[in-house]
Amino acid sequence: MITRRGWWVAVLALVLVTAGRLFGLPELYAVAMAAAGLLAGALLYVRRAAWHVEAQRQLRPPRVHAGGNARVELSLRNLAPRHSPVLSVRDPFDAGRRWARFHVAPMGPGEVTRAAYRLPTDQRGLFPLGPLEVSVSDPFGLAVRSIEAAPQTVLTVYPHIDDIRSVPQARGADLSAAKGRSALSPSGEEFFALREYRTGDDLRRVHWPSTARSDELMIRQDEFPWQGRVSVLVDLRAAVHSPESLELVVSAAASIVHAGWRDRRQVRLLATDGTDSGYGSGHAHLDAMLEYLASAGTHAATSLPRVLVSLTRRGTTGGVAVVTTDRASSADLAAMGHHGGRFGMLAVVMVEHSAWNGSPGTPAGSAQSPAPAVVGRLVRVTANTPFPLAWELSVFPAPPRRARTATRIGEPQP
Repeated sequence: MITRRGWWVAVLALVLVTAGRLFGLPELYAVAMAAAGLLAGALLYVRRAAWHVEAQRQLRPPRVHAGGNARVELSLRNLAPRHSPVLSVRDPFDAGRRWARFHVAPMGPGEVTRAAYRLPTDQRGLFPLGPLEVSVSDPFGLAVRSIEAAPQTVLTVYPHIDDIRSVPQARGADLSAAKGRSALSPSGEEFFALREYRTGDDLRRVHWPSTARSDELMIRQDEFPWQGRVSVLVDLRAAVHSPESLELVVSAAASIVHAGWRDRRQVRLLATDGTDSGYGSGHAHLDAMLEYLASAGTHAATSLPRVLVSLTRRGTTGGVAVVTTDRASSADLAAMGHHGGRFGMLAVVMVEHSAWNGSPGTPAGSAQSPAPAVVGRLVRVTANTPFPLAWELSVFPAPPRRARTATRIGEPQP
C-alpha cells in the first residue's frame, strides 16, 4: 500500500516528466525516473519482507470508574524463522480519535516483545479499542504493509460514584415484599414463589422441575424479609439538561444505585427513555445498570408524570429516588408531590443551575428560590452544596438535640 508520502513522490515524478517534455530538459526525465524507481523499490521491499508475528492485547481492567486507571498490555512474538524487520504498531482508541503508536525493534526467532500504555478515563462512556495494526514500511516511508493482529475490544468507563449512604429503609405497597421475618426460616430463605429468569439471577436458584414443565428457566424466589428495595428514576429528557448537568445527574444516579447494591438491597434503575432494569442485587445486575449509565444520553421530550404513574402501577416497595434538574416544569414537580405519598419513601435530587455553571451560588443572607412542593425529601445540589453533602444533609438530617434545664443542687428534678 502506498503511503501519503509515496503518493506525493508519484505526483512529483509525473510533474517532472511533464516539465521535461515541455521544456526539453533530459535532466528532469532522469529525476522523474529516480523518483519512480524509488517508489517501485519501496513497494518491492514491503512485499518481500518476511515477518510473521503473533499479538496479544490485555485490557486491565475492562471496566473502570471515571478517573480510575486503565492499562493496556501488549505482547508480540516473532513466529518467523528469521529476524523480523522494524515493525510499527498502532492501536486506535475512541473510534480512531486517539492512537497509541510505537515501533518494535527487530526480534529474533521466537523472541517476545512487550509494551504497555494507559488509557484516558476522564469521561464516562463505551470506548472501542482496536483493532491492533502491525505494519512494516520501507526506510523512506513510501509504502506500507499492514495486518490486523488483535481484534477490537471495548473499554467501559462507569460514571463517577460518590460514597454516600443508601436510601433509608421503607416499606411500600408491593405485594411481593416480605411483611416480616419468618418464624419458620430464621435464615430468611423460606420458599416464597417461582418467577421467570432475569438477567443477572443466580443460576443456583433455578427450580429445575418447574423449568422442565414450562420449558422456561424458573427461579426459586426466596423470601428475604430484611432486604429492602431501592428504585432510582433518572431524568434524561433533553429539555431539562445541558451537557454539564447530564454528567452530574448520571453520577448522582450511579451513586444511589451503588449505595443500594453495597447495602445488599434489591435495586432497580428506571429512566425516562423507557429503560427498566427490574429488581436485582447481584454483581451482573450492578454491572448492567452502570453500563447503561455509562452510555446514557438525552432523548426527546417525555412526560415525567406518565413515568411516575407507570412506576406506581408496577408496584414499588422501599425507597424511590428521582434525579432531575431545576429545569423540570411545575407539572413535573406537582406530579412528584401527588404520587410521592404512594411510595415507601421518596427522595428528589434536584441539580440546580449553579451546580454546573460555576457560579458561587446564592450569597448568604439573600433570598433563595422557593423549594418546590414535593412529598418526601428534597436534595438540592448547588455550587456550594455538592451532591454527597446535599444528600447527607437532606436524606439523613441530624435529630434535634433536647435542651437541658439548669437546676440547683438539692432542687427536685422536674
